[in-house]
Amino acid sequence: MSLILRLRNLVIVVLLLAAACVHLLRLDTRALLWLQESSVSAEQRADELWLPGYRAVLQVAVPGFEQEEFSDLSYNPASNTLFTVSGKQPLLIELSVEGKLLRSIPVIGAANLEGVAVMEDGYLALTDERQQNLTIFHVDSSTRTLNTAQAAQQIALPPTQDANKGYEGLAWDKPNQRLLLGKEKYPPQLFSLAADGHKVTGELQALADLGNIIGDLSGLSVDPRSGQILALSQQSHLLLALNGQYQPRNFIALLRGLNGLEHYIPQAEGVAMDALGNLYMVSEHNLFYVFQRPSQSQ
Repeated sequence: MSLILRLRNLVIVVLLLAAACVHLLRLDTRALLWLQESSVSAEQRADELWLPGYRAVLQVAVPGFEQEEFSDLSYNPASNTLFTVSGKQPLLIELSVEGKLLRSIPVIGAANLEGVAVMEDGYLALTDERQQNLTIFHVDSSTRTLNTAQAAQQIALPPTQDANKGYEGLAWDKPNQRLLLGKEKYPPQLFSLAADGHKVTGELQALADLGNIIGDLSGLSVDPRSGQILALSQQSHLLLALNGQYQPRNFIALLRGLNGLEHYIPQAEGVAMDALGNLYMVSEHNLFYVFQRPSQSQ
């Protein structure tokens, strides 16, 4: 093979790899968002959720869960704690806001838990990707085990094309009295379910296709102050703030050296925010992160 032919083939390979990187990380979308962010005034930034101002202030592993797979995250304002689930063993796990284990609750009858949302008055919703259902439980400080046969409510979710790329992110949107659900891929998509804080009261409604923005959708949350939706993508290493029309408003990249991160977040699977604006995140297998704005950490 001639040198020119070899060089041509090398150039083709490099271009293909670059194109794949642009697609997976949505670098074209990031460039547009960077331009959009640069036009936002300081007054506008103060009035909304502004993710670029956040920095990682805590990055720890939760001991004892090295072989598990943390998935999704939800903040409980009543106890100032966080709930995540395990996608390997069916567990509901309660953590402190510093990432300390408080309790691990087996969920009997579940198969592959992927989503968790704290609703009202002790009610929590869980999604099971393999069984493609949503189950609501009542959980209090004495709860040590849960059984799907004794759930407050269980509903079947419409089947997805790939059962392993089903409903992942889950969040309670209190102002709009609805649960938000995220379909992981093909395409990543945002849905809603009307609910009253204790049970689901409506049918699944499609809200937005996010496939032109992110490669997948792994977690959801709602900012209790602004009402903006947080959409997390582990494949694209992005956390997006969406406006009321489900369009990206701003973002942070979850890569080493950016936003205070000591290393890139390997598989970001859950995000939550409290009323003070503290941002929490979990990653497989058992990693826990806290992000704050500089004014919060002073």
